[in-house]
Amino acid sequence: MPGELDKILILASQVDFEERLSKLRSVICEKGTFNPRSEEGEKVAEIIEQVRDKGDDAVADYTMQFDKVELKPEEFLVSAEDLTEAHERIDKGLLGSIRHAIENVRKYQAAIFIGKNKDTAAGIRYTPMKRVGICVPGASAALPSTVIMTAVPAQVAGVKEIAVVSPPSYNGSIHPVTLAVCCELGIREVYRIGGVQAVAALADGTERIKSVNKIVGPGNQWVQSAKRLVYGQVGIDSLAGPSEVLIIANEQANAAWVAADMLSQAEHAPGSAVVFTDSEKFAEKVLEELKGQVRQLGRADETERCLEEYSGIVVFDKIADAIEWANDFATEHLQIQCGDESRAIADQIENAGAIFIGDYSPVAVGDYWAGPSHTLPTGGGARFASALTSNDFVKSMSIIEYSREQLSASAEDIIRLAETEGLGAHANSVRIRQED
Repeated sequence: MPGELDKILILASQVDFEERLSKLRSVICEKGTFNPRSEEGEKVAEIIEQVRDKGDDAVADYTMQFDKVELKPEEFLVSAEDLTEAHERIDKGLLGSIRHAIENVRKYQAAIFIGKNKDTAAGIRYTPMKRVGICVPGASAALPSTVIMTAVPAQVAGVKEIAVVSPPSYNGSIHPVTLAVCCELGIREVYRIGGVQAVAALADGTERIKSVNKIVGPGNQWVQSAKRLVYGQVGIDSLAGPSEVLIIANEQANAAWVAADMLSQAEHAPGSAVVFTDSEKFAEKVLEELKGQVRQLGRADETERCLEEYSGIVVFDKIADAIEWANDFATEHLQIQCGDESRAIADQIENAGAIFIGDYSPVAVGDYWAGPSHTLPTGGGARFASALTSNDFVKSMSIIEYSREQLSASAEDIIRLAETEGLGAHANSVRIRQED
């Protein structure tokens, strides 16, 4: 339906330009989680309560209800034999690529890790979390990259216990390639459960699944809504909703490549793909490329629907306006394809999960290879959240050690502040040490 796709073109010359742009941003931001007061939001809360009350039995019941797979609690855990078999049978060329990707991610995450500094002289100590849970979305296809991009940063941080949960979407279990990656990374605790019930089990613990300190990983609205509800009881990475890309491009960019980059996110279904440009001529080229390329995809109808509902090609009067709106959108993936101006534009970006600079840095490089985790904030979350890193798996403890002389020198001020707040016992805990 080429005529329908024409509607995603938004021009600065249109009277309702800002209204359409704001609506597009709102539609994208609202896709990550359910409204807690909606029917779906209330269902999420109900499932969590049922898992808290009934444990493994509730997890089994919901797995049957939602995944149509009957599992006994003792069958949740993937056996060591199944993990080993998956690893032994994986294509050796693919295993080589996986190992190289793991090496890239491990090297990058180690380089940025703040916890490697064990010096407590500055008054702070970093310690890794003991146990974390990783959500791997359910799919009939393999998702090795999700395991790599979440588990490797945790391992770099020194996390000793990693539990992976994933729905039994592949012949009643988890895709063997995903299992092979877990085995390659030495992860032996892999559960064939997913959805809200898996998040609840990780947060509260059940008879067979120990509770964790933090839950990370992507997922649909059900999973992200569940993460939101258990936050505070456990930590979470962010509310990682449907995949997004925003591309700032000018006439120096290749329209076919930009269209391909849009489709790479829209094919997630749901997924959002937005282009900001200062050239109407270039925008029309991208639109024509989209119309041609989308029909060549195996999931053409679903992808086209995402383009129509969650995407746009926006023409601004000048690139400076595009940059301002890009910071407002705070997108998950931000690509900049503006030739020799790309780096300068990137320097003006304040809000984005990850920035991809230049014609030869498609999102796929970050998704699979470069080193930064592809688990990124979505729905405008980049205004206050960041990409998942090894630093998200450590916590800091303040270290305070005063000598008698130091306390004596500060005692009068501490006592005065405590008494100002009406906390006499606080003041006395200092005063009593000055009476010796």
